[in-house]
Formats: sequence, C-alpha cells, structure tokens
Amino acid sequence: MDPGQWRQWFRIDDTAGTALFDQIRSQIVDGVQAGTLAPGTRLPTVRDLAAELGLAVNTVARAYRELESAGVVETRRRFGTFIARTDPTDATLAAAAASYADTVRGLGLGRAEALAYVASAFDGPNSSSVNAPRSQSKSGT
Repeated sequence: MDPGQWRQWFRIDDTAGTALFDQIRSQIVDGVQAGTLAPGTRLPTVRDLAAELGLAVNTVARAYRELESAGVVETRRRFGTFIARTDPTDATLAAAAASYADTVRGLGLGRAEALAYVASAFDGPNSSSVNAPRSQSKSGT
C-alpha cells in the first residue's frame, strides 16, 4: 500500500472497549487471514503509522511487537516490518512445539514418550494412555 492509504485501511475506534494496540493487531491479523495483506507486504514504520492514525508511537510499537512474537510479521533490520512469509498458525504451532519439546527434554523423556502424551491429549481427558509411556519405560529398566 502507498503511504497515506493505511488511514483508510484501519478502523480505529477510541470509544470501543478494545485497546487501540489490539485493534491494530487484530486488523492486521484479519488482513493476513483474508489475504488482503499478502506475505512480504511492507507495513509502514511505527512512526509513520502512528502519525497517520493519530496514535502514540508506543501504541503502534506494542501492536507490532505482539504481531512479531506471534509470527504474523517480521522485522528486518534497516528494511522495515513485513507480513511474515510463514503462516501465523504455523509459527504459533512451531513455537508451542518447541516449548513442549524443551519441557519434555528437561524432564528426561524421549521423543516416543512425548508423542504418546500428545496422542493421549487428543484422545481426551478420560484416556488411560497418558500414563502408559512412563509406566512402560519404567518397566523396561
């Protein structure tokens, strides 16, 4: 989008019960999901968008930070902020999987045991297979 067009794209309502940074964040996510904001689309700088929308720089900066941590946008030093080339869902799942893998390794479990717990979680809370991986590994020693 050309500079100056972002004001028309965003609908910011300072009387809404939703925080302003969250309005920016959710509208960018909606644009990505709808395909309006394609991967690689360059977003305006924090200062430019804040000036266009009449918002504080920190408000826009917070929205961009949250979008970046969720994998929706990526900041390329000296080049700007862009819609990430990775699907935000993929980025969220990859972060969750990495966190789970770190936790599992920290507990001394292996891949097969970790995957058994994930499978059990999909089976539901009444599944008796949750304890199977640990009891099997203990009986094998």
